[in-house]
Amino acid sequence: MTPPVRRTPAPPAAVIRKPAAGAGLGTRRIALEILLEAEYRGGYADAMLGARIASQEPADRRLITRLVLGTLAWRARLDFELEQLTGRDLAGIQPEALEIMRMGLLQLRFLDRMPVHAVVSTTVEIAKRGAASRVAAGFINAVMRRATRETVALPPREPDLARHLAVAYSHPRWLVERFIEWFGVEDAERLLAADNEAAPNVLRLNLALGSRAEIIARLVGQGFEIGDGGHAPETIVLAGAARFDSEAYRAGLFVAQAEASQLVARMLAPRPGAMIVDLAAAPGGKSTHLAELAGPDARIIALDRSYAGLKNARELAHRLRHRNLEFVRADATAALPLRAASADFVLLDAPCTGLGTLREHPEIRWRVRPEDPTRMAALQSRMLENAAAIVRPGGAIVYSVCSVAPSEGENVVREFIDAHREFDIDCAPAIRAEAPELFDAAGFMHTRPDRGGMDGFFAARLIRKSA
Repeated sequence: MTPPVRRTPAPPAAVIRKPAAGAGLGTRRIALEILLEAEYRGGYADAMLGARIASQEPADRRLITRLVLGTLAWRARLDFELEQLTGRDLAGIQPEALEIMRMGLLQLRFLDRMPVHAVVSTTVEIAKRGAASRVAAGFINAVMRRATRETVALPPREPDLARHLAVAYSHPRWLVERFIEWFGVEDAERLLAADNEAAPNVLRLNLALGSRAEIIARLVGQGFEIGDGGHAPETIVLAGAARFDSEAYRAGLFVAQAEASQLVARMLAPRPGAMIVDLAAAPGGKSTHLAELAGPDARIIALDRSYAGLKNARELAHRLRHRNLEFVRADATAALPLRAASADFVLLDAPCTGLGTLREHPEIRWRVRPEDPTRMAALQSRMLENAAAIVRPGGAIVYSVCSVAPSEGENVVREFIDAHREFDIDCAPAIRAEAPELFDAAGFMHTRPDRGGMDGFFAARLIRKSA
């Protein structure tokens, strides 16, 4: 088999054609286009999925999502097998042809409801109708047919456990080694497996507009499939997909927000009528949650360096009917445009590597570099210093990151406390009584997808001592 030759670093946008006609081809073509954007142009799959699939039928939305997120998540394992099936270095294959084969092999190996013959035929047909040549389609056909006849053994666990886990669970080797260093082999393997599972669809109900029971009744009446509850009254886990075309959505009755993210605002526990600052507010989920928790008499300043992010936060606040937010464009790594000791409560959900969100953002695992957790920790420490400057004596800060890296979580807080004796760690934040299993002895919140199914978050509540 002669593989198609890579001629450009990435396929130009002009070759991305409209979905082809025919059963299943249109949905797969959309998935392919999103994958090419994510792999070669730095796009984020979740944002592109939201923009591209809203008008599709529910079954097609589910398929496109599974194809995109699954192909991104399982890339290392798919590539390991494709190298054996082709006998070639994949770097020499056209990007579009390679992505088509990844997506086809994903269907053969992980989406077992699809007939084998249909997977092979649609994979080849997509190649014929896209930028790949007929030579490439013939090559892809041969590879897919070989994949239906042969299985490729994983690397053995011994003598190189890290390589085995990196291929078996499709993570970069350096990250596997870090997980083992941080959590031990057994926990690391459980976390690697959980990173490849589908994240739950979680909503935060807007209890400013009705009771939990009232809002759930309206959702059920509009076709929502309600699953389990969460740790907080405003949290529900759906048994199906959220309906963003519903009257309930337009009325501001809910926002899609991961449960661990919701717990961060709960951990701040702002009192009614307080002055609250959210230092990295975009896209507004936590700011609007704080607006609900603290009530209409509170003042919430939502600050972020991104104009587009603040615009999204403002639109969310408008949809949720919150009128007690102010939006300020500023960089929290620099001196803040707020008076010293002026805030009662400060939330710093800091920018991070996102290593706790690999289920929703599988492309992150291929973009983050070994040095990034340390690099981000320096940025996070600067932001925490600036947060400390604006909180009044007796006030509180919650520092959080959606990362499982200790350097971005506990290490940042402990170094800060060592340098700022005017702050104490709150060893018993109020939410600890509701979810004690999420907290360690120091009062730090840790969540992980392999322990309770939530995203990997770290959060700590710090109190500034009264003068």
